[in-house]
Amino acid sequence: MSSLADASVATPVCLTIGGSDSCGGAGIQADLRVFEALGVKGCSATTALTAQNPHAITRIEPASLAQLDAEIHAIFDYYDVAVVKTGMLVDAEHVALISALLDQRHKGPLIIDPVMVSSSGKPLLDAGGVDALMHALVPQATLITPNLNEAAVILGAPLGDPVAAVAQLRERLACAVLLKGGHGDGDQLLDLLCDPGGEISRFEHAKQAWGAEQCHGTGCRLASATAAMIAHGKGVQLSVKEAITYLQSSSI
Repeated sequence: MSSLADASVATPVCLTIGGSDSCGGAGIQADLRVFEALGVKGCSATTALTAQNPHAITRIEPASLAQLDAEIHAIFDYYDVAVVKTGMLVDAEHVALISALLDQRHKGPLIIDPVMVSSSGKPLLDAGGVDALMHALVPQATLITPNLNEAAVILGAPLGDPVAAVAQLRERLACAVLLKGGHGDGDQLLDLLCDPGGEISRFEHAKQAWGAEQCHGTGCRLASATAAMIAHGKGVQLSVKEAITYLQSSSI
């Protein structure tokens, strides 16, 4: 067998399930770029089409459940999927389908980026979808990666001390939690990881002087970079650390 074939066999596969971003900065397009950059084979299943740019989402067209079902089955029928990462999931019906299929077909790590509201304020997961996410999909998760706003929704209260908040999230969700600090104020940002045993790791970094296009989709890219690192066999703590380093050094 050729060395090229050997490399192909050895390449882990990551599946992203989420929305399509027409400007390519977030969603499944961003995830696929990150997967390629970090040496994993990227596959996708689309929950919704969006018309958007870095400033606004002007239209959302949910994918049919039949189409989403077929896409997920097609991937698992052919590939040995190492890690699944989810993003925009639209509503309770889409969450329920994804949860049921992953329960049947996927036994590896699941990284949930609980995409609820766009940075421009557009709702991306309705109230029923949030409830379905918490009760059907999160119990399957290895890691969930809320930003500060999403964490407040999950906890049902404004965030105070982020260290206390990530500990509360871990206790409530019963999985590792990466509380992304990118929406925080100040020149220094803090990402916090709480592992399943309750140990908290702090990742502090300077706030990048990025424009709207570079900032667009940073949460997606951090979650997908973490998924890629996990697919390479690294533990959650090291995967998060290396994903943060990758994101801070990359402008894609």
